Amino acid sequence: MPELPEVETIRRGLTSLVVGKTVTYVTVRLPRIIRFPSVPEFEERLVGRTIHAIHRRGKYLVFDMEPFTMISHLRMEGQYRVADRDEPLASHTHVIFGMSDGTELRYRDVRQFGTMDALADDEERPSGLVNLGPEPFDPVLTPNVFYTRLHSRSAPIKSVLLDQVCIAGLGNIYVDEALFLSGIHPLTKASRIGQGRCELLLGAIRNVLSRAIEAGGSSVRTYVNGYGRHGGFQMQLNVYARQGQPCFVCGQAIEKIKLGGRGTHFCPHCQARGGRRRNDN
Repeated sequence: MPELPEVETIRRGLTSLVVGKTVTYVTVRLPRIIRFPSVPEFEERLVGRTIHAIHRRGKYLVFDMEPFTMISHLRMEGQYRVADRDEPLASHTHVIFGMSDGTELRYRDVRQFGTMDALADDEERPSGLVNLGPEPFDPVLTPNVFYTRLHSRSAPIKSVLLDQVCIAGLGNIYVDEALFLSGIHPLTKASRIGQGRCELLLGAIRNVLSRAIEAGGSSVRTYVNGYGRHGGFQMQLNVYARQGQPCFVCGQAIEKIKLGGRGTHFCPHCQARGGRRRNDN
């Protein structure tokens, strides 16, 4: 699933490619992608609307198309691509937005889990968007606030960080990487992580996300940006998808376990359960 760095990279690319352009037609080829309203009304609402801006909230893309807002969640494998109108459609292309310059914004989704809504200001937003926690880079998310949000949770820290109500935008890849950088075992109960460790963890989250955004995200499966290009952060991963390979820090083999149905990667030495963080004095 695209996580915050991938969605942010897509947002930046689409901003340069389609902001300021007007939608001339909408073709929905797979109706279940459209969550609200009905497909004919979805198409009617957006035709003739200019894309004024594209925002990101958590893993959602929010298209400002006044007086409507299009909210898009890519889910597992959703992709946006801008293409010339005469370019053949890729398989699994489900929604097409004609642009006023003759190009098309095409939405492709092999797994077909993505969703789109076209909403007026007074219409209810998707609950997943409404209930999102703070953004990782939001100044209001201070170390004390982060500690308070974690301290009340007894679930494993990996599960808590994946909960979008706790903090928005994190997924499997970057949680594994941030926990490695902070030396925290993924099964550690969130409530047992002290304030100092919480501050360290928040810094690690921001560090990993910043570097991933700079690298254009991670293409470990099918992710591409709006230009159809792959990300590069997969070359910098310390633990994710490296099970059985030696840790870059200590040389011990990276392990993989299942936690909440998700593959979870960690170094058993650098992230010893109940142990002290590596390099602690």
